[in-house]
Amino acid sequence: MTKKGALTGITVLDLSRLLPGPFCSMILADHGARVIAIEDKRFVSEAGANTTVYRNKEHMTLNLKTKPGRDIFFSMAEKADIILEGFRPGVTKRLGVDYDSIAAVNPGIIYCSISGYGQTGPYRNEAGHDVNYLSVSGVLDLFGEKDRPPSIPGIQIADMAGGGMNAAIGILMALYSREQTGRGQYIDISMTDGSLSLLSLVLSLKQFTGMPVNRADSFLSHRYACYNTYETADNRYLSIGAVESRFWKNLCEYFEVPEYIALQYDDLKRQEIIDFLRDKFKQKTLAVWEAELDGRDICWGPVKSLDEAMENPLFKEREMVVNLKSTSGEEIKVLGVPVKLSDTPGAVRTPPPEFGENTVDILKELGVSDKRIKEFSENGVI
Repeated sequence: MTKKGALTGITVLDLSRLLPGPFCSMILADHGARVIAIEDKRFVSEAGANTTVYRNKEHMTLNLKTKPGRDIFFSMAEKADIILEGFRPGVTKRLGVDYDSIAAVNPGIIYCSISGYGQTGPYRNEAGHDVNYLSVSGVLDLFGEKDRPPSIPGIQIADMAGGGMNAAIGILMALYSREQTGRGQYIDISMTDGSLSLLSLVLSLKQFTGMPVNRADSFLSHRYACYNTYETADNRYLSIGAVESRFWKNLCEYFEVPEYIALQYDDLKRQEIIDFLRDKFKQKTLAVWEAELDGRDICWGPVKSLDEAMENPLFKEREMVVNLKSTSGEEIKVLGVPVKLSDTPGAVRTPPPEFGENTVDILKELGVSDKRIKEFSENGVI
């Protein structure tokens, strides 16, 4: 028997599109919340529709620009716990489904807006994507090679960490607060705010050392040999993260260079030590290094591709890669649930629904007749 999730009994209406909002509601759905994704049409970017974040959810088509569509939404919102939206500031107000309008009929509603620059401030109406939010927040300036242009990371850091995860945290805080007060509240999540908050350690190190934060040339980014990446004989890479002296000592002793132990952060010797390790690591393949460095307590890791990571026994044992049957019956590999709860574990239960797959069932649940459902379909309400 499947255990109940921590959020079983919580209902989420998700009006968001693309990645930040759906990623947030996926987290909630993974832990048992009933999430109903609502769209009037399939939003597909130039990169295609990201259906992976729709697992464990239901999907409903609903045109909020029509009065019957808004009426249906309000009848759902009256019983919901959470509403999530990712439009530009002001859009939900124009549609008539903003926080104040919903809270008037459901004071306990928790309403979360995720936007690029937040609901206030001089950038609130600016369009943007992940790369822009990383740029404005100062994060992008830290990616890439020294004295080269910034490099765009291959994952959506602002969308997921800056937006989706902070939204999930805010929603959980608001749920706890509602338990104490009985009242819901409004949550304003800015992906740019969230990105800036990721610079906490960077700012602390700058203040502590007095050194400027330069791309690929800072305490934890390539400046020293102990925290760097190295190429192997087969043109693969590995990472060294021997920040603490005991790990650095183990590495130096392995390479029989005890004279480097005390020079870990010596700026006069740093390039010499980096060049030494570059030469050493270039002499053997990554597979050989995996065998030789295993268990030596050095803080190192092989740089794996996505395909290699998906086949790693580590992630299989920790259920971070799980098999799931798609709606067509095909077995596919999907990413698992990273938050491990002992009594109310999250789970990947159902595949992403087809567009509008649950519309009719949800309307019938609301007491709408077959005749009325047909009229809604003919009139573009659903």
